[in-house]
Amino acid sequence: MLQKLVDIFELWSGEQLLSSQELTQAGSHRRYFRLASATKVAVGCHGHNVQENKAFISLAQHFAAKQLPVPHVLATSECGEYYLQQDLGDVSLFQLIAKGREAGRFSPDEKAALSAAVAALPRIQYEGAQGLDYAICYPQAEFGRSAVAWDLSYFKYCFLKPCMEDFDEAKLEADFERMAEYFAAEKSRCFMYRDFQSRNVMWREGKPYFIDFQGGRKGAPHYDVASFLYQAKANFPDNFRKELMNSYLQAATRYVEVNAVDFEQKLPAYALLRTLQVLGAYGFRGYFERKLHFLQSVPFALENLRGLLKQLPDGLKIPYLKSVLLRLAEQKQPAERQRQQSGVLRVQIFSFSYRCGMPDDNSGNGGGFIFDCRSISNPGRQEEFRMLTGLDAPVAQFLDANQEMSQFLQCACSMVETAVERYLERGFGNLMVAFGCTGGQHRSVYSAQRMAERLHQKYPQVEVAVKHREQNISTVFEIA
Repeated sequence: MLQKLVDIFELWSGEQLLSSQELTQAGSHRRYFRLASATKVAVGCHGHNVQENKAFISLAQHFAAKQLPVPHVLATSECGEYYLQQDLGDVSLFQLIAKGREAGRFSPDEKAALSAAVAALPRIQYEGAQGLDYAICYPQAEFGRSAVAWDLSYFKYCFLKPCMEDFDEAKLEADFERMAEYFAAEKSRCFMYRDFQSRNVMWREGKPYFIDFQGGRKGAPHYDVASFLYQAKANFPDNFRKELMNSYLQAATRYVEVNAVDFEQKLPAYALLRTLQVLGAYGFRGYFERKLHFLQSVPFALENLRGLLKQLPDGLKIPYLKSVLLRLAEQKQPAERQRQQSGVLRVQIFSFSYRCGMPDDNSGNGGGFIFDCRSISNPGRQEEFRMLTGLDAPVAQFLDANQEMSQFLQCACSMVETAVERYLERGFGNLMVAFGCTGGQHRSVYSAQRMAERLHQKYPQVEVAVKHREQNISTVFEIA
């Protein structure tokens, strides 16, 4: 296989190959190699699915002709299984925002990069659609009723059935049919990227470039925006999600008239559909192909589900599916079961609002530490902090300098660290910690995040998970 790519590369470059490096394989079965000669470099791809390869090559050539930010196709094989594309480097947007994803708190540079990516998306969707023959798309020319039904079946057979035995398939299929009708009724259509996520955006010379659009087809623009804003490990706060959505809508108005209110109301429905498709993919890769690392993303997707089920538009009537998904979200998933069997301690840290009640303890151990932050001066009373959270840098800096917060957090951390060490000695599996304040927005969020980061640094053998309940943000600090 590699020799075939070498032959194509040397014919294209006119030079002898000096080095080859296989690139990290993602979810597909395609294999990529960086190939270099004395003066030229390219990425070689081998994929057995010739129709899928043909779709990518045709779309890339169409987009490149319109000077859109995609890799240029440099050479192809006669058999259709091999091709060379422009090398866009090693830095994806996913890697570029790694610190923000882990902390749930994005720097100004990370926010700017994310905004640039979503603002560039309408170029692919609308400029890319101009003059495009959708017959080249694979496996379907349009994301319509049958494509929705396929995604829902993918979720049912590859994820739901392995995880849950007791559900009524007739009722489930009736709600699936209602979902298909809801999405088929959408009149807005463009080129739908289909897998628009930060892993598929490369960052080169300060600009975003788009890759892996071979599954694209005609469809609703909402799907791509939902895919990006609700990707499982993105960890975007709700207020930042809205900022990104507005960046997208502002850019899209260059091409179409946009009803921002209608778009925002429909977005959770598309996010739900995308999340179910992603869970199907995790199930297929994890259960059937035995790539167990895919199952580690399941808790993040389920966290998204919990929030989305509260935001669905009134026009989407799926009562039975909602009940199944709520039950599914409360079950112990494969990654959690593996962690328990390995004897690893998990510390789960919550921030919450006392107005909304105490957080639930899903471990079955009856809860743990509850710390009341309401005695500390509230940054939310100051106008410049009112719309921010404890994850935002201005609020965090304000509380960093607050002596009463410093003393409070030091005492709380000292108590919890003592418990962590005793739990490790005794082989316990779960410890719950919660910080509450009036609104669950500033003091409790800051405290929970700071403790999570401190415990993760001090006890790398412990799995630390932090959930900001009222902000609908969750992060798992993976074991070193």
